Amino acid sequence: QVQLVESGGGLVQAGGSLRLSCAASGRTFSSYSVGWFRQAPGKEREFVAIIKWSGSSTNYANSVKGRFTISRDKAKNTVYLQMNSLKPEDTAVYYCAADRRPLRGTISTQTADFGSWGQGTQVTVSS
Repeated sequence: QVQLVESGGGLVQAGGSLRLSCAASGRTFSSYSVGWFRQAPGKEREFVAIIKWSGSSTNYANSVKGRFTISRDKAKNTVYLQMNSLKPEDTAVYYCAADRRPLRGTISTQTADFGSWGQGTQVTVSS
């Protein structure tokens, strides 16, 4: 089983940048697609970005496309989320999660397809 730990959240002004990290334990981490999700107060958890286990494909929510970039460093067992041009509406707790199924052929944006959730990291964007 993969254990995930997020870091890098904080308070930033609108227009600023943050880079979130998702560090994994478990030698099979490279076999799992990894997604970032977020949950704002009073709202459901929503998909943000995903990177396929091979690193060959990514997908983004329309609300972050062009501003956020997901990447992974297999040597460091870490997935990153670079967030630029942040907006107040990006304020949320951000979670990373690994796909329940290793080596899945397609990438999923559905929370039900993900297990091994991290504890989350708070991102607050002030206007």
